[in-house]
Amino acid sequence: MATTTETAARVLDQVEQVVVGKRASLELVLAAVLAGGHVLLEDNPGLGKTLAARSLARSLGLEFKRAQFTPDLLPADLTGAYIYDQAKGEFAFRHGPVFTGLLLADEINRTPPKTQAALLEAMQERQVTIEGHTFALPEPFHVIATANPVEYEGTYPLPEAQLDRFLARVSFGYPSAEQELDVLQRRIARRQEAVELPAVTDATGLLAMQRVVEQVAVETSVQKYCVDLTTATRSHPQLMLGASPRGSLALMLLARAIAVIRGRDFVTPEDVKRVAVAVLGHRVTVKPELWMANVAGAGVVRALLDTVPAPQALHGT
Repeated sequence: MATTTETAARVLDQVEQVVVGKRASLELVLAAVLAGGHVLLEDNPGLGKTLAARSLARSLGLEFKRAQFTPDLLPADLTGAYIYDQAKGEFAFRHGPVFTGLLLADEINRTPPKTQAALLEAMQERQVTIEGHTFALPEPFHVIATANPVEYEGTYPLPEAQLDRFLARVSFGYPSAEQELDVLQRRIARRQEAVELPAVTDATGLLAMQRVVEQVAVETSVQKYCVDLTTATRSHPQLMLGASPRGSLALMLLARAIAVIRGRDFVTPEDVKRVAVAVLGHRVTVKPELWMANVAGAGVVRALLDTVPAPQALHGT
């Protein structure tokens, strides 16, 4: 446990060297990976989404590949396809970019539903099926997808079923003036655009860290709190669709990873509150008539955190 916490801190310290001032958001992204899940980074252009994914992959020692999602991207461009090998006189399978440790699905909402669905199987089943043949993806395998929430022309919004496959949705937001100045000064100091980050661990080490997360204790009262928050979304007057049971499971999984990052082998209600918006915000659907009033799922979840009773502090915390 102590080793995992220390390694996580070193990874965060290193990634924060290039994604300045976004420790809390980076913590959520790393926690999702430690919990074995995938992350949707939804934010305005130029706020470090791609840089964060690449830096995290390098720090974790994972093979990194990037797929730029465009309207003409085909499922085979992502998963791979059989091609004819003239030298051998037979068809051979050519692996697509999905065969990697960490895949950056850049601008995932710019590709048609057919290609989005191909990624869905890889995310959920950790495998792809090509012409009746099933190919297992390497372990660990994680997807960090990016989406631009302000551009809608030429985009294909992710359906609820695919949004539900992302363990967390995270936004970085604009930096403060001081943080933005720090970005400029760091760029001047390193005298080059590229940032080289050494690996803090590797794929085997990440799998070991994920096994540690599985050992974190979650008391029944905290489990019930996860369920209470999720079920509250199903009867909220501003929501047309609440979160499924996958939401309460995701709350518990991500809260366990946050607990490990913070050096504990048990989950507190504060851990659940810390991850609730990232976990439930994209799993609920606001009633259409409220869109013009700027009512969003994240805001509804924040309000629920103030109304749904939390259990008393645990283990003397």
